[in-house]
Amino acid sequence: MKKLLWWLIAGSSGGPNRAKIIMRLKERPYNANQLAEELDLNYKTVRHHLKVLQENDVITSSGKQKYGELYFLSDKMTDNYDVFSEIWETLKK
Repeated sequence: MKKLLWWLIAGSSGGPNRAKIIMRLKERPYNANQLAEELDLNYKTVRHHLKVLQENDVITSSGKQKYGELYFLSDKMTDNYDVFSEIWETLKK
């Protein structure tokens, strides 16, 4: 999981936005529109990052392809949130 998180967060220009999404979803579930508003990002940008995170089992959702679908951290991500935090703190320096 550590290598995957490094790749998702540090390996591309979209990493900081994915990190912000992960941090928000740690607080509570959000749908794509709420995340776009909360993070001041374009809706399509948020949808792209949600897709990447979901394909890599970092997040899960309440249903497939439904309007208002809620996103949550996956159990795997919840179990490894300390690894994510360590990576994020390293990148912020």
